[in-house]
Amino acid sequence: MENVVITVVGVDKPGIVAGVTKVLAEHEANIVDIRQTIMEELFTMIMMADISNLKGDISNLKQDLERLGAEIGVKINVQHENIFKYMHRI
Repeated sequence: MENVVITVVGVDKPGIVAGVTKVLAEHEANIVDIRQTIMEELFTMIMMADISNLKGDISNLKQDLERLGAEIGVKINVQHENIFKYMHRI
């Protein structure tokens, strides 16, 4: 399994989760785990997605998710799991 970590942060509004999962489905990425919370008006989500069968490459997925984020007013970040773990090691 090859995973990416996707983080989403912004003002809460309907359709954020639906938009992100739609892009992932279009790229044939499979959601392995998802956690989200809303603190007052702030929406935060972190998910792990398996990209072993990714349609296209990771840069296309990143571009499409970043484009979605700009459209709906949230910040979406995509990192390969290994990079994420390396950057956040203790």
